[in-house]
Amino acid sequence: MASVTSLAASVNQRVADALSAALPEAGSADPLLRRSDRADFQANGMLALAKKLKGNPRELAGKVVDGLEAPDLIKEIEVSGPGFLNITLTDEAIIKTLAARAVDDRLGVPYAAESGTTVIDFAQPNVAKEMHVGHLRSAVIGAAMSEILEFTGEKVIRRHHIGDWGTQFGMLIQYLIEHPHELDHKGGTDVEVSGEEAISNLNRLYKASRAVFDSDPEFKERARQRVVELQAGDEETRALWQRFVDESKIYFYSVFNKLDMEIRDPDIVGESGYNDMLAETCRLLEESGVAVRSEGALCVFFDDVKGPDGNQVPLIVQKSNGGYGYAATDLSAIRDRVQNLGADTLLYVVDVRQSLHFKMVFETARRAGWLGDKVEAVQLAFGTVLGKDGKPFKTREGETVRLVDLLDEAVERATTVVREKAGKVGLTEAEIVENGQYVGIGAVKYADLSTSAVRDYKFDLDQMVSLNGDTSVYLQYAYARVQSILRKAGDAKPVAHPELALAPAERALGLHLDQFAEVLSEVAAAYEPHKLAAYLYQLASHLTTFYDHCQVISDQNTTEVFENRLFLVDLTARTLHKGMALLGIRTPGRL
Repeated sequence: MASVTSLAASVNQRVADALSAALPEAGSADPLLRRSDRADFQANGMLALAKKLKGNPRELAGKVVDGLEAPDLIKEIEVSGPGFLNITLTDEAIIKTLAARAVDDRLGVPYAAESGTTVIDFAQPNVAKEMHVGHLRSAVIGAAMSEILEFTGEKVIRRHHIGDWGTQFGMLIQYLIEHPHELDHKGGTDVEVSGEEAISNLNRLYKASRAVFDSDPEFKERARQRVVELQAGDEETRALWQRFVDESKIYFYSVFNKLDMEIRDPDIVGESGYNDMLAETCRLLEESGVAVRSEGALCVFFDDVKGPDGNQVPLIVQKSNGGYGYAATDLSAIRDRVQNLGADTLLYVVDVRQSLHFKMVFETARRAGWLGDKVEAVQLAFGTVLGKDGKPFKTREGETVRLVDLLDEAVERATTVVREKAGKVGLTEAEIVENGQYVGIGAVKYADLSTSAVRDYKFDLDQMVSLNGDTSVYLQYAYARVQSILRKAGDAKPVAHPELALAPAERALGLHLDQFAEVLSEVAAAYEPHKLAAYLYQLASHLTTFYDHCQVISDQNTTEVFENRLFLVDLTARTLHKGMALLGIRTPGRL
């Protein structure tokens, strides 16, 4: 279906046409339309235009009003102050526009006029290490942006750049060669193993190998030589390395499953995936003069990156001992993503503390010609998860919080909240458990996504699972409440009635519903999922006000009023459902 022109776009076009007719010398001027408390919209463009052309803004505004013929769309328009236009729409226009949205599966959201291919790098755990609270934001923000970009028509290629290469693997592999049964499971190596068992095995192995590495100089030397064997592609070494990766994936998948997030195997391309490109990347950078040798290392220098001593701090692509750092891998990944995957945009969902590294990597890639006018790289930087005390989130013992523990506690708290309300709606025990999962995980995701990514946020489970305030539970409850009304309505169908006069709460809800497509467009363009979360919270708030003032099922309502209100709440529920799904949050039908 063709996209639906929003009310704002329709009004903007009519006012712009009237403005051009009243003042031809202005050309195509912007009316500067925005939502208003005084009317439905306010146009402020007359002020700047009159000032530019040395005219009277109130006179210009009057001419625009005189030339504005739109009885189907505009009910009332008045000039206020120094030339503002306050515009009130007809009830008919509101309902007709919403009706056009309602018959479309996409709710009238158009595909982006210009779409391309975005490679999004997110959810980057490390092999043989537990995922902790620091991994949460990359996964949640990245998954939401992937869904939103895909919905707006972008081709999205997900990449999970897992840490699966480097010095520690020499230590682990050498230890396993010398203690071959350490990674076996009870019953043999082919039995099914849980994520918890997998990480427990890996943790035990890591601690044991670390102890030997730190205490035995000869083992340390053998481990370092094993890294060389790994990088050279020695079969036995690679086979053991693969066991670590496979074991870690069992664990990763179990955590992502708890997060209600699908991670596909082909999307996992770790540091090792670019190993064969590293030498060529260095050669290209050196031959082009982008990188130079300094004290034996291959470095890229920047005028604006200096240390405390005032000397330039380089990006080290290759160490003086011939080893490769993160920069070589990241630059090789850029080459692969641009040249082989055909990316127009590279989006990195990475901690704000890595901003300098990525700024240097992106600038190096630009100098090398791998990024440019047709391909851009963007870091979607995110802040830190804090405890209630405003300090980085740690356990009482001062250790980093395990992600699985945090998710389990969220589900436990949410299940308690769901159970307290379960009697009123007659939920079964199975539904209580399932809804507890949806509410708990939704609470964690929403708390993250409702905060501007670059800001730190406090992890407060009590607040997250509250039925009041800006929480996912409030939104999920709003959706479930509509489903309850639709069930009570029985066979009655939601029908739009453009001929009806709307109550203020109906108008407010309708006008907000119509902004869905524009909000999604802004969110996709600026990579700001918190704006979608804010829109959905406002939508649920408008729905609450609507309930307070406009009863849907009532003997007092005519058939038309009943059907029209049913139409409004049904479209609201569909918009909530779609918006929440794009954020990765489930909306149970009964709660």
